[in-house]
Amino acid sequence: MLIDSHCHLDRLDLGAYDNDLNKALDFARERGVKHMLCVGITIDKFDDVRMIAEANDDISCSVGIHPLYDAVSEADVDLLVEKSKHPKVVAIGETGLDYFYNKDPENHKLQQESFRKHLRAARQAGLPVIVHTRDARQDTIDILREEKAQECGGVLHCFTESLEMAQAALELGFYISFSGIVTFKNAEELREVCRNIPLDKLLIETDSPYLAPVPYRGKTNQPAYVKEVGQFVADLHHVTYDELCEITSNNYQKLFSKSLI
Repeated sequence: MLIDSHCHLDRLDLGAYDNDLNKALDFARERGVKHMLCVGITIDKFDDVRMIAEANDDISCSVGIHPLYDAVSEADVDLLVEKSKHPKVVAIGETGLDYFYNKDPENHKLQQESFRKHLRAARQAGLPVIVHTRDARQDTIDILREEKAQECGGVLHCFTESLEMAQAALELGFYISFSGIVTFKNAEELREVCRNIPLDKLLIETDSPYLAPVPYRGKTNQPAYVKEVGQFVADLHHVTYDELCEITSNNYQKLFSKSLI
C-alpha cells in the first residue's frame, strides 16, 4: 500500500484532467496510491477540503491554519477542536513556524501563538498535529516541548531542516516526512538526514501541487508522484520499494489512527 501523507487536493492544477479532480485521483490510484491525506491550510477553505474527503473513501483530511497566511491570527482552540470532530478529520494542522518568507518579528509572534493554539487543540482533540517548519528550528522545538506535544504526537512534514532538529522531534515521538525535495540534485544534505531517520518514524508525501520530485521537477505536483518519492527513499534506506511502501503505510496508520483504510 502506498500513501500520500500530505497533499492539497483542493489546490491541484487540473488543467491536464479537464478540470476533473476525479481523473487526477484515479491516476494516483492506478499508480498504487491507496490513501491520501488532504491537508487544510485555512479555516475559510476547510469546507472544500472536507467535501473532497467526504466524497472519497480513500481520502482523509485535516483542519488548521498555515503559518504564512494572514488568517494565522484567527486560530482558535475551540473552533479547531469542534471542526476536528468530523469523522474525516484525522489531524490538526498544518500549523507551525516559517521565518523564511516573513522576517517580521511581530509576525513571528503571531505564528508562535497560532502554533501553540493548534497544539493545545490537538491535545484536547486527541489528534496528531501536522507541523510546517522552515528557518525556525529552535523555536519550533521549544514550543513543541513547552506545549507537551508528545501527548498528541505528530509529524514534521516536508522536512528540510537539520538532523539535530529531526532527532529532537524524534525524542518527542514525532514522525519525519519527506517530499520530492529529497530527490533534488542539490539536496544531498537532506538525503543524509533521511538516511538517518529510523524506518519506523518515516513518512513520505507529495505536498502537491508543490515540489514535484525528479523527473517531474518544474511541473505541477500531484499525488500520483508520491511513487517517485517512495522509490527514491527506498533506495536511500537500502530496502525494496514494496518494503518502503509497507513500512510508511504502517507508520501512517499508527500516527493517523482515525483514518479508515
